[in-house]
Amino acid sequence: MTTKLIIDVKDISAAWIAEVKQRFKGAQFEIIVHEPAVPKPLDEERFWEIIALLDWSKGDDDDAILAPAVEALQQLSVADIQRFQDLLAEKLYALDQQAFAEQIGAGGYGSAQHFSVDVFLYARACVVANGKDFYHRVLRDPAKMPKGFTFEALLYLAAIAYQQKTGERWEYLPKVSYETFSNREGWGGKSWVDQL
Repeated sequence: MTTKLIIDVKDISAAWIAEVKQRFKGAQFEIIVHEPAVPKPLDEERFWEIIALLDWSKGDDDDAILAPAVEALQQLSVADIQRFQDLLAEKLYALDQQAFAEQIGAGGYGSAQHFSVDVFLYARACVVANGKDFYHRVLRDPAKMPKGFTFEALLYLAAIAYQQKTGERWEYLPKVSYETFSNREGWGGKSWVDQL
């Protein structure tokens, strides 16, 4: 006869071992260890999968657009939510260049109209929010920057997910700044102070 025993390693004690030895005298034991699966950290592929969850059918309701992505992100660990924010910051930083700023339409960098650093940031967020393929097309060709479109709400996705998961205020700073003029190389070596 075969008896199957399942026990958490934390519950194994000298008393339990003595009880099993007494109960199953002369029996042989086969020990199989089931290690819990360790989830892999959020990576580039998962980042884009979460971005793809944005629900554009919700019209102008930014909260509703974000909701499926927030739901997915809050299911992950705090470290993964932070990693999501780091990846978002890296993508926004990569687009923080004069060549892209000149292509946002009215108010683009170098135009006769006032250039808004915030509008340019929100335009870059719009590029990321439109997914991996669009992001890479724009990255290869600045002329493909959307004209007159922004999506500021993307900047708050990780903060909302974190707050819903933990009940705490989000105070994480990504490893790179995505603020306009942070990418000095993209602006010919100039900093934001030089742009004033």
